[in-house]
Amino acid sequence: MPKYEPLNPDDHGSLRLRPRSGPDPHFVQIVPSEFVAAAASSPILFTKHPETGNFYAGALFNFKPDEPALKSASERGGFEPLALQREGFFTMNEGIVIDREHPRFSDSEGEPLFDDARAPSVQLRRIQRVLGQLHVGLSETDAFIRALLELKLIEPIDISLSFDDGEKLTLQGLYTVSMDSLHALDDADVMRLFRKGYLQLAYIMAQSLRQIAILAELRNKRLASTI
Repeated sequence: MPKYEPLNPDDHGSLRLRPRSGPDPHFVQIVPSEFVAAAASSPILFTKHPETGNFYAGALFNFKPDEPALKSASERGGFEPLALQREGFFTMNEGIVIDREHPRFSDSEGEPLFDDARAPSVQLRRIQRVLGQLHVGLSETDAFIRALLELKLIEPIDISLSFDDGEKLTLQGLYTVSMDSLHALDDADVMRLFRKGYLQLAYIMAQSLRQIAILAELRNKRLASTI
C-alpha cells in the first residue's frame, strides 16, 4: 500500500525528485485540455472506473495492459499526460501529499523539491501546476461526460484487430461518441454543446480513432522485429 505523507519542507526539505522512468502504461487518463495533443498520436476513448463504474477519458498507447506504449513521448510529439507527469504526487484536502515509497523520490538523486530558503523549487512548482491543471481538468471531464450521457451520445466501440503473427485481439470496455446520434440532435442541443466546447471535444475524439490503425501497424512492426 502507498505511504502517503503531506508534503512539507520540515519533513521533506532534502527530498529530491528523479525523472520518470520505465514504460508508459497502455491506457492513460487524460483531461479535455490534453485532447488536441493526445489525438495527434493516440486514440482517445472512454472507459469506466472499475470501482465506481463512472466514465473517464483516456489515451490508448497500446492494445494490451502488459505491453509498453507503442510510441515514446518524443514520438508522440512530446505529449506526456498530466496523469503521468504527477506520478508520486496527489492532492488531498487542498494540499499535496506524496507516496514516499514511489521510486521517483530519493534522498540523493534528482532535483530538490525545496530550495535553500525552504520554498518550493522550480521542479515542485511545475508539479503544483500539473496538479492544478489535473484538478480542474477532471471536473471539466466529468461535466463533458454528463452532457454526453444526458443526450445519449456515448456508445460502446468494437475494436477487433488481427496481427501478422496470427494473434487476434478484441478490446472490451471501451466507448466513444456516437457520431450518428450526434448528427441527429436538434439545433438547440448542438448549439449548447458548441457553446460549452463539447462539440469540438466530441469531434476530436472521433478523429482520433484513425490512430488505431496506425498503432496496429506499429505493433506489427514491433512483433516482426522480435522474430
